[in-house]
Amino acid sequence: MNTMTNPNEIIQRAFPGILENEAEEMARTGAVRTYPQGTILCREGAIGSTFYIILEGRVEVTKVINDSEVRLLKVLESGDFFGEIALIHNAPRAATVTTLTPVIVLEINKEPFDGLLHSSTTVAVSMIRFVSRRLRENDEMAIGDLRLKARELAEAYQQLAEMDFARREFLTTIAHELRTPLMAASGYLQAIRMGMIQGDMLNTALDTVGRNIQEITSLVNDILFLQEMDLIFTDFQPTDISAVVSSAVEQQRFFAQNSQVALSLILAPGLPLVRADQKSLERAVAAIVNNGIKFSPNGGDVVVDVSSRDSQVLIKVCDRGVGIPPEAMARIYDRFFHLDQIGGHLFRGVGLGLSIARQVIEQHGGRIEVESELGKGSTFTICLDIDGRR
Repeated sequence: MNTMTNPNEIIQRAFPGILENEAEEMARTGAVRTYPQGTILCREGAIGSTFYIILEGRVEVTKVINDSEVRLLKVLESGDFFGEIALIHNAPRAATVTTLTPVIVLEINKEPFDGLLHSSTTVAVSMIRFVSRRLRENDEMAIGDLRLKARELAEAYQQLAEMDFARREFLTTIAHELRTPLMAASGYLQAIRMGMIQGDMLNTALDTVGRNIQEITSLVNDILFLQEMDLIFTDFQPTDISAVVSSAVEQQRFFAQNSQVALSLILAPGLPLVRADQKSLERAVAAIVNNGIKFSPNGGDVVVDVSSRDSQVLIKVCDRGVGIPPEAMARIYDRFFHLDQIGGHLFRGVGLGLSIARQVIEQHGGRIEVESELGKGSTFTICLDIDGRR
């Protein structure tokens, strides 16, 4: 460090108008100390009673904003001072001051400085002027922080309002999706009970009742499963991914046939094991396959391709359906979001499938990626880590 500048000169530069003998008295009142780089001289929120004048070196002044963000307020150097509020009242430090270089400071404690203020009108006036300026700067900064918090509060309120609207829409959709198959099943059962359906038509009616009851059961199970997932701590085991995907595809075979969709499965030979809970992973894959079939209203192909690459297993579900509108891409996994109309096609459902799939895959330490083009279809890719044991 260079030879220290005369403290009296620094004090007079810090407090313009102060007399030389008053500067000498202030220097005698304090103590000159040296600190290495990285030293915290003042800590935000701490109570202190020391005033600092920088004789040599540089310090940074920082403040915590929004409980986490550390904001740089200013950099101080020779001739600047800080901690002056401690000389006025016993208040917490408003910011943290850390040395950027080795520094030499003049430290003045409250009691001896009080005596200097009473004996020197010039020092008192200078201190009042600079303290007033600092208080004004602090007020402006506080107002800025309040404005920022007000904006954040408004954004949070808007998000809550949107979530509340989505929940109400979700409940309305749930009610509709339950009422439709329930009324259909109830109507057929009433007709059977009254003897209005007999012979060969009876078996057809019973099949329709069974299909509608299964639809109700499936929807209720999806809702319960989604709500309970966060409470389930699954014990993952080495799992044959070929068996999982094959079972998931077979579950959707009947739905594909009824939708006039050709569902095919391609399994690469010698696929490795993955660590998984077989039932929940099967449910996730089935949900994505179901989604591909559902959004192929004009028929076509849904291809499920399972392969391995590097340290991952990749499960691709590719359809040639209606695709996903660009504005909806960011929300397709939301619990309360569903697409009910695309390209003139209407779609039933409550939008739980993809939400379930993503949550299950993330619990397995994997991820889902999607590529889609409106009117040409979508490809969902599940990426899972290989177990490493065979």
